[in-house]
Amino acid sequence: MKKTHNSSQAGAISGSMLAIIGLIILVLGSGSFAIWAYINYTDQKTNVDGKVALAVAEAKKVQGDEDEAKFAQREKEPNRQFVGPDDYGRLTFDYPKTWSVYEASDVNSGTGRTYNAYLNPITVPPISNDQQYALRVVIEQREYDEVVGSYENLVKKGELKSSSFSANGHSGARLDGNFTKDIRGSAIIFKIRDKTVTLRTDANTFKPDFEKLIKTVDFNS
Repeated sequence: MKKTHNSSQAGAISGSMLAIIGLIILVLGSGSFAIWAYINYTDQKTNVDGKVALAVAEAKKVQGDEDEAKFAQREKEPNRQFVGPDDYGRLTFDYPKTWSVYEASDVNSGTGRTYNAYLNPITVPPISNDQQYALRVVIEQREYDEVVGSYENLVKKGELKSSSFSANGHSGARLDGNFTKDIRGSAIIFKIRDKTVTLRTDANTFKPDFEKLIKTVDFNS
Protein backbone atom coordinates (compact mmCIF):
# COMPACT_ATOMS: atom_id res chain seq x y z
CA MET A 1 0.00 0.00 0.00
CA LYS A 2 2.84 2.31 0.81
CA LYS A 3 4.47 1.43 -2.48
CA THR A 4 1.36 2.47 -4.38
CA HIS A 5 1.30 5.81 -2.57
CA ASN A 6 4.90 6.49 -3.49
CA SER A 7 4.21 5.58 -7.09
CA SER A 8 1.26 7.97 -7.22
CA GLN A 9 3.33 10.71 -5.65
CA ALA A 10 6.12 10.16 -8.15
CA GLY A 11 3.64 10.27 -10.98
CA ALA A 12 2.20 13.50 -9.68
CA ILE A 13 5.63 15.03 -9.36
CA SER A 14 6.54 13.94 -12.86
CA GLY A 15 3.31 15.44 -14.21
CA SER A 16 3.99 18.68 -12.36
CA MET A 17 7.52 18.82 -13.65
CA LEU A 18 6.33 18.28 -17.17
CA ALA A 19 3.77 21.03 -16.74
CA ILE A 20 6.40 23.38 -15.33
CA ILE A 21 8.85 22.52 -18.09
CA GLY A 22 6.14 23.04 -20.70
CA LEU A 23 5.25 26.35 -19.10
CA ILE A 24 8.89 27.41 -19.11
CA ILE A 25 9.23 26.45 -22.77
CA LEU A 26 6.04 28.35 -23.57
CA VAL A 27 7.26 31.43 -21.71
CA LEU A 28 10.66 31.25 -23.37
CA GLY A 29 9.01 30.75 -26.75
CA SER A 30 6.67 33.68 -26.18
CA GLY A 31 9.59 35.80 -25.02
CA SER A 32 11.66 34.88 -28.04
CA PHE A 33 8.74 35.66 -30.35
CA ALA A 34 8.21 38.99 -28.59
CA ILE A 35 11.87 39.86 -28.93
CA TRP A 36 11.87 38.84 -32.62
CA ALA A 37 8.68 40.80 -33.23
CA TYR A 38 10.13 43.88 -31.52
CA ILE A 39 13.38 43.67 -33.47
CA ASN A 40 11.44 43.19 -36.70
CA TYR A 41 9.19 46.14 -35.87
CA THR A 42 12.20 48.31 -35.01
CA ASP A 43 13.91 47.42 -38.29
CA GLN A 44 10.79 48.09 -40.31
CA LYS A 45 10.13 51.35 -38.48
CA THR A 46 13.71 52.46 -39.08
CA ASN A 47 13.39 51.53 -42.74
CA VAL A 48 10.08 53.36 -43.09
CA ASP A 49 11.40 56.40 -41.22
CA GLY A 50 14.43 56.44 -43.51
CA LYS A 51 12.24 56.26 -46.61
CA VAL A 52 9.99 59.01 -45.28
CA ALA A 53 12.98 61.22 -44.46
CA LEU A 54 14.43 60.61 -47.95
CA ALA A 55 11.09 61.36 -49.61
CA VAL A 56 10.74 64.57 -47.58
CA ALA A 57 14.29 65.63 -48.49
CA GLU A 58 13.67 64.92 -52.19
CA ALA A 59 10.36 66.80 -52.09
CA LYS A 60 12.07 69.79 -50.45
CA LYS A 61 14.81 69.73 -53.11
CA VAL A 62 12.27 69.57 -55.94
CA GLN A 63 10.30 72.41 -54.39
CA GLY A 64 13.48 74.40 -53.84
CA ASP A 65 14.57 73.88 -57.45
CA GLU A 66 11.11 74.92 -58.68
CA ASP A 67 11.12 78.03 -56.47
CA GLU A 68 14.62 78.94 -57.66
CA ALA A 69 13.61 78.50 -61.30
CA LYS A 70 10.50 80.62 -60.80
CA PHE A 71 12.56 83.30 -59.04
CA ALA A 72 15.13 83.32 -61.84
CA GLN A 73 12.34 83.63 -64.39
CA ARG A 74 10.69 86.49 -62.49
CA GLU A 75 14.03 88.27 -62.27
CA LYS A 76 14.18 88.35 -66.08
CA GLU A 77 10.90 90.25 -66.28
CA PRO A 78 9.82 92.74 -67.35
CA ASN A 79 11.81 92.43 -70.55
CA ARG A 80 13.86 95.20 -72.07
CA GLN A 81 13.74 96.12 -75.75
CA PHE A 82 16.77 95.97 -77.99
CA VAL A 83 16.81 98.65 -80.70
CA GLY A 84 19.32 98.46 -83.52
CA PRO A 85 20.57 101.35 -85.70
CA ASP A 86 17.96 103.10 -87.85
CA ASP A 87 20.16 102.85 -90.95
CA TYR A 88 20.30 99.08 -90.45
CA GLY A 89 16.54 98.56 -90.45
CA ARG A 90 15.92 99.42 -86.78
CA LEU A 91 15.88 95.82 -85.59
CA THR A 92 13.95 95.36 -82.33
CA PHE A 93 13.25 92.47 -79.98
CA ASP A 94 12.57 91.88 -76.29
CA TYR A 95 15.23 90.32 -74.08
CA PRO A 96 15.53 89.49 -70.34
CA LYS A 97 16.35 92.47 -68.17
CA THR A 98 19.09 90.43 -66.44
CA TRP A 99 21.09 90.38 -69.69
CA SER A 100 23.75 92.91 -70.57
CA VAL A 101 24.31 94.28 -74.08
CA TYR A 102 27.61 95.10 -75.74
CA GLU A 103 27.67 96.76 -79.16
CA ALA A 104 31.00 95.92 -80.75
CA SER A 105 30.56 98.04 -83.87
CA ASP A 106 30.09 101.77 -84.29
CA VAL A 107 28.22 101.75 -87.59
CA ASN A 108 27.72 105.49 -87.44
CA SER A 109 31.39 106.03 -88.22
CA GLY A 110 31.14 104.68 -91.74
CA THR A 111 29.01 102.97 -94.35
CA GLY A 112 28.96 99.35 -95.39
CA ARG A 113 30.18 98.17 -92.02
CA THR A 114 28.99 95.08 -90.20
CA TYR A 115 27.02 95.69 -87.04
CA ASN A 116 27.72 93.31 -84.13
CA ALA A 117 26.06 93.16 -80.74
CA TYR A 118 26.38 90.59 -77.96
CA LEU A 119 23.95 89.83 -75.16
CA ASN A 120 24.64 87.71 -72.10
CA PRO A 121 23.37 87.31 -68.53
CA ILE A 122 24.95 89.81 -66.07
CA THR A 123 28.14 90.52 -68.07
CA VAL A 124 29.29 90.01 -71.65
CA PRO A 125 32.55 87.99 -71.85
CA PRO A 126 35.45 89.18 -74.03
CA ILE A 127 34.58 88.96 -77.71
CA SER A 128 35.74 85.76 -79.36
CA ASN A 129 34.48 83.47 -82.10
CA ASP A 130 34.75 80.49 -79.75
CA GLN A 131 33.09 82.18 -76.78
CA GLN A 132 29.48 81.24 -76.07
CA TYR A 133 26.95 84.09 -75.74
CA ALA A 134 23.27 84.05 -74.97
CA LEU A 135 22.74 85.97 -78.20
CA ARG A 136 24.81 87.32 -81.08
CA VAL A 137 23.35 89.93 -83.42
CA VAL A 138 24.99 90.43 -86.80
CA ILE A 139 23.69 92.81 -89.47
CA GLU A 140 25.91 92.69 -92.53
CA GLN A 141 26.08 94.08 -96.04
CA ARG A 142 25.59 90.69 -97.69
CA GLU A 143 22.80 89.14 -99.69
CA TYR A 144 20.38 86.96 -97.77
CA ASP A 145 20.92 83.96 -100.07
CA GLU A 146 24.69 84.29 -99.65
CA VAL A 147 24.46 84.23 -95.85
CA VAL A 148 22.07 81.27 -95.81
CA GLY A 149 24.23 79.48 -98.41
CA SER A 150 27.31 79.82 -96.22
CA TYR A 151 25.82 77.14 -93.94
CA GLU A 152 24.97 74.74 -96.78
CA ASN A 153 27.92 72.40 -96.16
CA LEU A 154 27.05 72.04 -92.46
CA VAL A 155 23.46 71.28 -93.41
CA LYS A 156 24.58 68.61 -95.90
CA LYS A 157 26.86 67.04 -93.27
CA GLY A 158 23.96 66.88 -90.85
CA GLU A 159 25.61 69.23 -88.37
CA LEU A 160 22.81 71.76 -88.85
CA LYS A 161 19.11 71.38 -89.47
CA SER A 162 17.54 74.00 -91.73
CA SER A 163 13.91 75.14 -91.59
CA SER A 164 11.77 78.19 -92.32
CA PHE A 165 10.81 80.75 -89.71
CA SER A 166 8.53 83.75 -89.47
CA ALA A 167 7.82 86.43 -86.88
CA ASN A 168 5.60 89.49 -87.05
CA GLY A 169 5.11 89.11 -90.78
CA HIS A 170 8.80 88.62 -91.56
CA SER A 171 9.93 85.34 -93.13
CA GLY A 172 13.40 83.91 -92.95
CA ALA A 173 15.48 80.80 -92.27
CA ARG A 174 16.25 78.93 -89.08
CA LEU A 175 19.26 76.76 -88.27
CA ASP A 176 19.66 74.38 -85.31
CA GLY A 177 22.66 72.27 -84.33
CA ASN A 178 26.45 72.47 -84.34
CA PHE A 179 27.85 75.66 -85.85
CA THR A 180 31.38 74.83 -84.63
CA LYS A 181 32.88 72.34 -82.17
CA ASP A 182 32.32 74.92 -79.42
CA ILE A 183 29.03 76.42 -80.56
CA ARG A 184 25.82 74.39 -80.44
CA GLY A 185 22.62 76.40 -80.60
CA SER A 186 20.10 78.01 -82.92
CA ALA A 187 19.99 80.92 -85.34
CA ILE A 188 17.44 82.83 -87.39
CA ILE A 189 18.30 84.80 -90.53
CA PHE A 190 16.26 87.61 -92.11
CA LYS A 191 16.69 89.97 -95.01
CA ILE A 192 16.56 93.63 -93.97
CA ARG A 193 16.50 95.91 -97.02
CA ASP A 194 19.91 95.47 -98.67
CA LYS A 195 21.34 93.77 -95.59
CA THR A 196 20.99 90.48 -93.73
CA VAL A 197 20.53 89.98 -89.99
CA THR A 198 21.47 86.86 -88.06
CA LEU A 199 20.45 86.28 -84.46
CA ARG A 200 22.14 83.29 -82.87
CA THR A 201 22.29 81.71 -79.43
CA ASP A 202 25.49 79.77 -78.82
CA ALA A 203 24.31 77.18 -76.27
CA ASN A 204 21.14 75.21 -75.65
CA THR A 205 21.18 76.56 -72.09
CA PHE A 206 19.79 79.82 -73.48
CA LYS A 207 17.33 78.18 -75.87
CA PRO A 208 14.15 78.80 -73.76
CA ASP A 209 14.97 82.53 -73.68
CA PHE A 210 15.91 82.46 -77.36
CA GLU A 211 12.55 80.91 -78.29
CA LYS A 212 10.69 83.70 -76.51
CA LEU A 213 12.97 86.40 -77.88
CA ILE A 214 12.67 85.52 -81.57
CA LYS A 215 8.89 85.73 -81.42
CA THR A 216 9.25 89.48 -80.72
CA VAL A 217 11.66 90.24 -83.58
CA ASP A 218 10.61 93.14 -85.78
CA PHE A 219 12.32 95.56 -88.15
CA ASN A 220 11.70 98.08 -90.92
CA SER A 221 11.51 96.21 -94.21
